[in-house]
Amino acid sequence: MAVVGAGMVGLCTAWYLQERGVGVTVLERDRVTPGPVHGGAGASWGSAGWLTPGLATPLPEPAVLSYGLRMFLRPDSPVFLPPAADPVLARFLTGFVRHSTQARWRRAMRALSSLTQRSLEAFDELADGGVAAPTRAAAPFLACFQDRAGAEAFRTELDEVRHCGQPVDAEDLDPLTARDLAPLLSDQITDVIQIHGQRYCDPGRFVAALADAVRERGGVIREGITVDKVIDLGSRVVLTMADHASPPVRFDAVVLAGGAWLSPLAARFGVRTVVQAGRGYSFSVAVKEPPTGPLYFPAARVACTPIGAELRVAGMMEFRRPDAPPDPRRIDAIVTAARRLLRGVDLDARALEWVGPRPCTPDGLPLIGPTLSPRVHVAGGHGMWGITLGPITGRLVAETLVDGRLPAELAPFDPLRRGSL
Repeated sequence: MAVVGAGMVGLCTAWYLQERGVGVTVLERDRVTPGPVHGGAGASWGSAGWLTPGLATPLPEPAVLSYGLRMFLRPDSPVFLPPAADPVLARFLTGFVRHSTQARWRRAMRALSSLTQRSLEAFDELADGGVAAPTRAAAPFLACFQDRAGAEAFRTELDEVRHCGQPVDAEDLDPLTARDLAPLLSDQITDVIQIHGQRYCDPGRFVAALADAVRERGGVIREGITVDKVIDLGSRVVLTMADHASPPVRFDAVVLAGGAWLSPLAARFGVRTVVQAGRGYSFSVAVKEPPTGPLYFPAARVACTPIGAELRVAGMMEFRRPDAPPDPRRIDAIVTAARRLLRGVDLDARALEWVGPRPCTPDGLPLIGPTLSPRVHVAGGHGMWGITLGPITGRLVAETLVDGRLPAELAPFDPLRRGSL
């Protein structure tokens, strides 16, 4: 069986297929080995690395409607929409705005909770199965605010998440207590909420360990291979390559897990939902005393994660082509926001600047399951939550392919959106 895409979702799918005795070949357009900008692992390598079921919410939200289009056109906005004539992007944005209502958000959140509730146990299965990369308890995980109104809005969102089925254990912290836990917090932080029961990881290390585990169990990973077309022959599928030098290859079935590059391959099998790159940026800075868990600044959409002795600072949602050159203004915007939020951090001494294309859908739900062809399945469109939801997605996709039946949890994520929100 083939898996197209060697990011978090694709490699988890390959691993769980192997758990069920299926031989796998993974085809990756770039490299699996971690590296800086456009250096492999798709949207995974330079991400914040959060495993946060309590925060995995649909991207389209009612607040989007209150921002207004002008907010999205500001280069320093945490959500940036470059002005360009792009009919695919226009189609995505039309659907995105349509789904940015409270009722649709709740329905999408209820669907996601069926995955988020089981997400961490799937990480434990990977660890028990020999994936040699640790996940760490986020102790503490602090959501930080510069005013009470922002903290109150976040509490309301957590209440909505709980109401939709995902438990979240959170408590208010005195800012002085929070600064004892995380001395990097600036004096401008006035309200802090500690969220319990979350985890984090070094995502690049985790993806590399997944690839090693797949190889050790007999899987083949071919890097630098761009699949150009998938052809269903009725009993098998044929994959042709973009370079036309590599010969076509045949498999019993294929899982398309190509992230932001998913749509062109899946469209011929009835998948009409646009998968748009929502590009995130990050960089690393050395710090004398890294926090023992992640720091989240919701108003600025800035996420900080301790990775070794450094702090990874991530943010932005830039709707642009997945392979467009990095825009240094996005890094500048994160730095400007972080200066107000952190202290004792030299944000000018940055390393490992990175951009990665998160695969986003207009309704905020991933595409998971069979297409019009029972031999072509899809696993993608997880937005910002591919790290959190990668393992549980891989487990359910493998279950579908091997058992021949669709788990009930996957019904809302039908790639054909036959029961569309």
